[in-house]
Amino acid sequence: MTLTIHETFLPQDDPEAATAFYRDTLGFEVRGDVGFQGMHWITVGPAGQADVSIVLYPPQATPGLTDDERRMVAEMMAKGTFASLNLASSDLDALFARLQAAGVEVVQEPTDQPYGIRDCSVRDPAGNLLRIQQAR
Repeated sequence: MTLTIHETFLPQDDPEAATAFYRDTLGFEVRGDVGFQGMHWITVGPAGQADVSIVLYPPQATPGLTDDERRMVAEMMAKGTFASLNLASSDLDALFARLQAAGVEVVQEPTDQPYGIRDCSVRDPAGNLLRIQQAR
């Protein structure tokens, strides 16, 4: 039996901005855009990894959330404390330069960490923290 990672979910509150960031800035493929009642679930992923995807979802569509919980999610997204994703790049410094030139919010410039990796961190348009490390 094989167990793999298929999809992970990140919240987004602006489908156009999310699509532009993940497609145009990061270079991911858009694999799907499903709309329902004015909301969009956008599936993106890296070229060459068709079996791994990120679903950018509208958090307000989460079943069972109360109005107070929706407000809390929106506040946490705005602060960048609700969701995060770790990525890897074959050329971290070149990718960071491209992200910086595109005006992406930088949290941490490329840094050699004491635990043996070199990484940086940025935020996507919804505030999600993306940590990107130099691929080994």
